[in-house]
Amino acid sequence: KFRLSLITNVSSFLCRFLLQLGGDERRVDSRTIYVGHRSCPANEAFIPPKFCDNRIVSSKYTVWNFLPKNLFEQFRRIANFYFLIIFLVQVIVDTPTSPVTSGLPLFFVITVTAIKQGYEDWLRHKADNEVNKCPVTVLEDGRRMQKESEKIKVGDVLEVEEDETFPCDLILLQSSRDDDTCFVTTASLDGESNHKTHYTVPDTEKDLESLNATIECEQPQPDLYKFVGRMHIYKSNQEPAVRSLGPENLLLKGATLKNTQKICGVAVYTGMETKMALNYQGKSQKRSAVEKSINAFLLVYLCILVSKALVCTVLKYVWQSKPGQDEPWYNEKTQREKDTNMYLKMFTDFLSFMVLFNFIIPVSMYVTVEMQKFLGSFFITWDKDFYDPEIEEGALVNTSDLNEELGQVEYVFTDKTGTLTQNNMEFIECCIDGFQYKYRDASSELDGFCATDGPVSKLQQKAGREREELFLRALCLCHTVQVKESTEQDASHRPQEQRGFIASSPDEVALVKGAMRYGFTFLGLESKTMKILNRSNDVEIYELLHVLNFDPVRRRMSITGADSSIFPRVRQEEVERIRLHVERNATEGYRTLCVAYKHLSAEEYAQADEGLKEARLALQDREEKLMAVYNQVETGMSLIGATAVEDRLQEEAAETMEALQGAGINVWVLTGDKMETAKSTCYACRLFQRNTELLELTVRTLEDGGRRREERLHELLLEYHKKAVQDAPPAKGGVTRSWSVANQDYGFIIDGATLSMVLNSSTESNSSRYKNLFLQICQNCTAVLCCRMAPLQKAQIVKMVKNSKGSPITLSIGDGANDVSMILEAHVGIGIKGKEGRQAVRNSDYAIPKLKHLKKLLLAHGHLYYVRIAHLVQYFFYKNLCFILPQFLYQFFCGYSQQPLYDAAYLTMYNICFTSMPILAYSLLEQHICMEVLLDNATLYREIAKNAMLRWGPFLYWTLLGVFHGLLFFFGVRFLFSNSALQDNGQVFGNWSYGTIVFTVLVFTVTLKLALDTRHWTWINHFVIWGSLAFYVFFSFFWGGIIWPFLRQQRLYFVFANMLSSVTAWLVIILLIVLSLLPEILLVVFRKPRGPHARQVGPSPPPFPPSFLSNVFLEPLLNIFQCRLKDLDGDEVENKKF
Repeated sequence: KFRLSLITNVSSFLCRFLLQLGGDERRVDSRTIYVGHRSCPANEAFIPPKFCDNRIVSSKYTVWNFLPKNLFEQFRRIANFYFLIIFLVQVIVDTPTSPVTSGLPLFFVITVTAIKQGYEDWLRHKADNEVNKCPVTVLEDGRRMQKESEKIKVGDVLEVEEDETFPCDLILLQSSRDDDTCFVTTASLDGESNHKTHYTVPDTEKDLESLNATIECEQPQPDLYKFVGRMHIYKSNQEPAVRSLGPENLLLKGATLKNTQKICGVAVYTGMETKMALNYQGKSQKRSAVEKSINAFLLVYLCILVSKALVCTVLKYVWQSKPGQDEPWYNEKTQREKDTNMYLKMFTDFLSFMVLFNFIIPVSMYVTVEMQKFLGSFFITWDKDFYDPEIEEGALVNTSDLNEELGQVEYVFTDKTGTLTQNNMEFIECCIDGFQYKYRDASSELDGFCATDGPVSKLQQKAGREREELFLRALCLCHTVQVKESTEQDASHRPQEQRGFIASSPDEVALVKGAMRYGFTFLGLESKTMKILNRSNDVEIYELLHVLNFDPVRRRMSITGADSSIFPRVRQEEVERIRLHVERNATEGYRTLCVAYKHLSAEEYAQADEGLKEARLALQDREEKLMAVYNQVETGMSLIGATAVEDRLQEEAAETMEALQGAGINVWVLTGDKMETAKSTCYACRLFQRNTELLELTVRTLEDGGRRREERLHELLLEYHKKAVQDAPPAKGGVTRSWSVANQDYGFIIDGATLSMVLNSSTESNSSRYKNLFLQICQNCTAVLCCRMAPLQKAQIVKMVKNSKGSPITLSIGDGANDVSMILEAHVGIGIKGKEGRQAVRNSDYAIPKLKHLKKLLLAHGHLYYVRIAHLVQYFFYKNLCFILPQFLYQFFCGYSQQPLYDAAYLTMYNICFTSMPILAYSLLEQHICMEVLLDNATLYREIAKNAMLRWGPFLYWTLLGVFHGLLFFFGVRFLFSNSALQDNGQVFGNWSYGTIVFTVLVFTVTLKLALDTRHWTWINHFVIWGSLAFYVFFSFFWGGIIWPFLRQQRLYFVFANMLSSVTAWLVIILLIVLSLLPEILLVVFRKPRGPHARQVGPSPPPFPPSFLSNVFLEPLLNIFQCRLKDLDGDEVENKKF
């Protein structure tokens, strides 16, 4: 019986499959799910399909692959790989230095990085386990069983209670609500914090134990808003019932159940196949421009290293070619050395010199940079100015690798709604048949409830009562708003009109509340019936037949929608009565919505109903089929009126935009709103001034000329290019607002349709030319407004600017799911913790509560981060050049014998212990200008723009400074050793004493150089700077004062103590340190300050940072001559320094 059933099942499946191949639907890309793992029909054999489990894996490593995988990733970095090669050369070839000298620093760098990455991955494992081990309720054979989330299988029926998160993607089968709906919030997925309504599958059994059904649906894909499937419900002695499944039936993993006691659903996608998991895979790794500079500088120093090794190798054989030099009487060659191939010996000598000079490459710089970025990011998180008491949260850092990019931003792309504005909608007024209706008094709104202070007033005349009621009924019925359930205590104390509402869009709630104030109250939706309370306090009941959902393509929901979507579908004589009010409201900055109606005959409804049912059952091309039916229904309508809803500006939005423009940053507004509304917001934010000439490139301007659109587009681009680019004076330091009368400010406006023509012209040559003209025009405008933008177009705009000439640093900021694409595309992505949820925050590099915090994030934190890390990079190359140059010069005096100048302990500890902590503390705590000054003077941001401190000019200055110090260290000590009998007893100093003196001068000089550069002194700076010098002295005494049994030869035994017993050595050490730092001290003393706040690092080479000396000596002297002028009240009005 089983075999026969199996054959029947397989043959029926093959027949269905072959039949489908001939039709328009193919099931190759679909899956079949058995609800409750029961075969359907019951007499067929059940072969359970194989799907992935419900485990979520966001970690990179496991216990078994951590070591090999992490080492592989670390040695892909060129510096680490280089030092690995050097270490292997030291092990294999007889080199002058021990393998420990390069092996220990490499081991330190690899270990610290591995610990950091291992810790971060452990946190990911911990987060995964919290999700995977979370208990869930599964219904099996009529029993409720507790399971771990990771053990859920596709086909399991789950029970989820209120405020719980869905553990996988579910099809809703049953709800505790009477109307078979449930409410969810998807803030963690799509960024929308409003409640969404989902519906159960019709005709499912109340007793799920007796439900026999299969689900056919598409394979997993990441689009959160798309789902296509159908459910076959099998009942005894009846034909299977087929029900369509769409996004309204799908409950996504990560969403939370709200306002519903419990639901039951069947798992369709689990684990890494859920839409949430698919959306968080493949996020690209962003790299900062500083890393590119480091790699370029590294290449230069690598060339210097190879050049030094080549020079020494050549000179060695030139010197040995002289008679008696190759094999002196005191150092005869062994037979093995005589038999060695000449070229092999030259190659090994070259490698030996490479090993000897390899410390010029600062491998420890990478780990210091990593630690600086990681620890420095906490200062953003800890900043109390970023704390918002409304949401009780502060700033968030998701990516610490981009801290310095915050100080290099050239373009800011910002969303409008929720970013520049508050996304707090309030109904302002409406227009019915051309008559304006407005309130006498503003209404108060608290916690989603509405109270009216006064009656509605009519301006001039008003429409007829029948038209008014038709308009208000449309507002009460055409939406997806639900009435929030309240407790009995709340219901007894709260009036009917003060109920709370739940909706997926704040606009819908504002419209329903507006209708309430005019006398029409929406009472709620119960079992497909909508109830409203009219002006006469009579309850009207309507049956909900279908919902023609709003989407950004149609921009309408049946009879309500944007003016650009509704006007073409109504009679033009009706449009003229409403257009004036819509344009006026948009100019005032309000969000407008048009309202229409249409009478459907029984035949028309039957045809639409059939079309909708057929389209919703389709597995392939369902959206296109639904769109065709929607367009058929939404034509031939009659226009009633329009509404105006206000979305107020964010706190300090105008001041923030003005500060960004003052800093030389170009601001572009990318929004999906209509042009008039967005333009009004730009004026309110001071992006556009009253004297700004607006260059408009929209569909309206393209149709004005009466010619083909593409011809008109080309003509306008050339006209605007001549006006804004060719005839404009050259801009210096970025496009900023012009305060003089002679120079004209330009603002540019473009809409989505015209942008598509610019980016996707009919010919490739035209498209490239249009892009160039468009970019040049925009780059010469003080602000750019892109309206009617789709999310993909926002990302295209950012990508186009990012890849333009000069590769400017871009920043995108937004608060909603529609901003994620441009946030991911920009160099730096900022998420606003607003009312649109956390999708933008989760995909951003940094998150801030309000737009106003962007000012401090860029102008203060970004400025300081860049200066700190730029100084760190230049200082590392400088101190390593000082370190190795004397070693190179020493070869000219030791017969190119590869004799090391420094002891192996000094070679190993120089970058790890003696000089690492002071620069790390500097790069974390330095404030060359206090934050208040940086915020008050936005122009200071321009001085470090375009990577000013990591250009070739400053790099050459630091390199020459390193060469100067290296020469002074070596030849200064050599001058001392012209008479090497430096001790009182006439004992002669040896070569290790020579190297130790050079190394002592080196350590003290590079550390005190950093002290001179430090402007902001804390106890930590004092501790690490003076502590590092004290540790060097202590280590030298300790290392040379004990006989270490594990050392075959102890070169520094009592060398340091003997060196310090010589007064001459003391004098030379102090003198050389002073001579090394004297030029900079003199420059600081005699350099003319640039204004009262002249503390910043200049971008032009050489960038001499203000010194510690000026802090100690100069400022007290200046303060003596400081004069403050005060007004009669004693208030300080001016502060001048003579």
